[in-house]
Amino acid sequence: MRERSVAKFYGIVVAFSLATGCSRDPNIRKNKYLASGDSYFSKARYRDAMLEYSNAIKLDSKYAEAHYKLAKCYLKLGIWSSAYQELVRATEDDPNNLQAQIDLGNLLLAARQFHRAQTIAEAVLKKDPNSVAGRILLANSYAALNNIEASLQEMQGAIDLAPNQGQSYLNLAYLQLDAQQTAKAEESFKKAIELDPKSLSALLALGNFYLRQRRFPEAEQIFQRAVAQQPKNSTARLALARFYLAEGQRSPAEQVMIDAKRAIPDDPQAYRMLADYYYRFGEPQKAVAEYASICREHPKDQLAKMNYIQLLIQEHRLDDASKLDDELLRKNSKNVPALVYRGEILIAGGRAADAIQPLEAALKNEPDNPVVHFVLGNAFHANGDAGQAEQQWREAVQLRPQMVEAQRALAEVALRKGDVRLLEDSAQAIIKAVPASAEGYVLEASARAAQNDTSGAESNLQKAIAVAPQNPVGYARLAALRWSEKRYPEAEKLFEEALDRDPGMVEAMQGLANTYLAEKQFAKARARLERQMLKVPNSPGFLVLHSQLLMAGKNLAGARSDLEKATGLDPHDVAAWLLLAQVEKNQGARAEAVATVEKGLQTNPRAVALHLMLGDLHQAEGDWRRAESAYQQALQIQPNQPQAANDLAYLMVENGGDLDTALSLAQSARRNLPHSPNVADTLGWVYYKKGAYRLGLPLFQEAVSQLPGDPSLHYHLGLTYHRLGDNARARSELEKALKLAPNSDRNAEIRQLLAQLKQGA
Repeated sequence: MRERSVAKFYGIVVAFSLATGCSRDPNIRKNKYLASGDSYFSKARYRDAMLEYSNAIKLDSKYAEAHYKLAKCYLKLGIWSSAYQELVRATEDDPNNLQAQIDLGNLLLAARQFHRAQTIAEAVLKKDPNSVAGRILLANSYAALNNIEASLQEMQGAIDLAPNQGQSYLNLAYLQLDAQQTAKAEESFKKAIELDPKSLSALLALGNFYLRQRRFPEAEQIFQRAVAQQPKNSTARLALARFYLAEGQRSPAEQVMIDAKRAIPDDPQAYRMLADYYYRFGEPQKAVAEYASICREHPKDQLAKMNYIQLLIQEHRLDDASKLDDELLRKNSKNVPALVYRGEILIAGGRAADAIQPLEAALKNEPDNPVVHFVLGNAFHANGDAGQAEQQWREAVQLRPQMVEAQRALAEVALRKGDVRLLEDSAQAIIKAVPASAEGYVLEASARAAQNDTSGAESNLQKAIAVAPQNPVGYARLAALRWSEKRYPEAEKLFEEALDRDPGMVEAMQGLANTYLAEKQFAKARARLERQMLKVPNSPGFLVLHSQLLMAGKNLAGARSDLEKATGLDPHDVAAWLLLAQVEKNQGARAEAVATVEKGLQTNPRAVALHLMLGDLHQAEGDWRRAESAYQQALQIQPNQPQAANDLAYLMVENGGDLDTALSLAQSARRNLPHSPNVADTLGWVYYKKGAYRLGLPLFQEAVSQLPGDPSLHYHLGLTYHRLGDNARARSELEKALKLAPNSDRNAEIRQLLAQLKQGA
């Protein structure tokens, strides 16, 4: 018994050793990874497949087959740069993999590297003259290089090699279209369908061909045929819906999408179609309802959930968006899109400072993600850090030059700073990204105008109108150009054209009113605005504009009524709240003005301008502690806000506050507003209170030179000259202060000092 058990034990050891040896054989292990990757790939689980193929490559860096299959995963996911790198490795390690060569050539074609694609096609055909795919690649390369004759010849050669392949005729049809051989292209499309009647790509190609030819009944018939032949294919239904939308038939298009959702309930493209349609065509409430339904029925659809979060943020339903985003982050705390949404939610909720942390975490995970850089720039901008915002936006466009949102943000920076070069760069990038949009041309016109190139600006604006004739912006900006040239009749006509296209366009209406005002036609400006208000009766912008005309006519009661309506219609319009408070202040109703600002802060708690005005109102009432609190609140929202820093510093100096803190605040304001006379005066006054008279002197001199009519500046300068022993100049400045403000509360003090100076003289 003992010998037999010993023998059995050794048998187990040997078997275990053999198994262990097999599991450690890198060739066996890499092949297992490859087989596992193939299994995932067949199930369209491309990211899982990528992991398996990558594991195989770790064991054998020259495993050409794994490199090729990894490249195919990248191609499926649209990660083009990584696909290119893997295809290059695959073809280097296995030059005989002609399909990899073909895939690389097609990728180069898409990247507009036409000559390189041609070289690859020629190399493939040298090894295999009968390669149909090689001839098609060469034909497409010739077409891209505008060698139409050679392209058609190569394509015909591919057809001769495989006359029964419908795909070859489909490719030939596209080349014939490029050669403007329309009739032949139609026959080739039909031949492709004849050879493969169920080919969805051929049917959709013919349908789109008829659509471009404006042969709408035939196009509709073909798209309906595609749906009938493949009722479970969402691409066919989407093509039919797009046809109806192109025809302006929104009801049939909507019905197609509803049918798609019912017929293919588990296809994401099918069940998302209707929600995307509502979102893109300006029906956000319906879009919200659809996405909510999708998330209930398909809780594992992460893309739908992310689209839903984005829509909720845009609709300012931040609590709902936050709950969904929390679900994503609980599953994966490093989920970059979820971190970006977290940042956007915090920014939209007025907590820009808190948004920076999750966005920087997202950037740590994906440092080359342009979207993260863009949103982080938005967070810095909302937090008052213009320098960091601009830096992040520049990073975004460096990574993705065609990112219109980031280019638009940089254009706004350029307009604010007067940076013509940056404005030109952003405008040209937008034009390149969306040449059919007016926006880029309008921005480039601003750059030209800043360089006094009126003809260049006009050319840009005419181009904006040409590419987007229904967009009112081009007309309004060209009108503004005519206004600046005092060509008022032309300006009036163009502003009217803008209003024809968008009756609610405040910019155009304001420009039209200004045109009448420039011609001293105040009544006409008001009457024209009131006619437009009948067309758009609930426009907060028109009400604000009307209130300004009434204020100019000293009708404060009417202006107040307009502004009360405007703030009721749009409680997020900070400018309307500020104007309403100003009107009430001018009426002597300071308590009502304070109440108005406080009400505005209920819906706009992080509106710095409202906090500043509240501080000014409290300061005017002599309530310096409440004023100080308001300025401090503004600085909590924007730590570098120069006006808040300046006003708080002055308040502290005047009321016995800490001079060192006041100095720090005044210096911060000076750094951010280096040319402001009031800021110079505040910093000079802090120096004066600290006994640093020589440091304050040039600041007061600068302030007086810019605002010679301000008595307080002459007063401060006179006191400084007195402290420095220059009594003659002190008397001169103090006398100017008396003359400019004969009823000032401080005049008794000034007269007393002047009397002392005369005695001293």
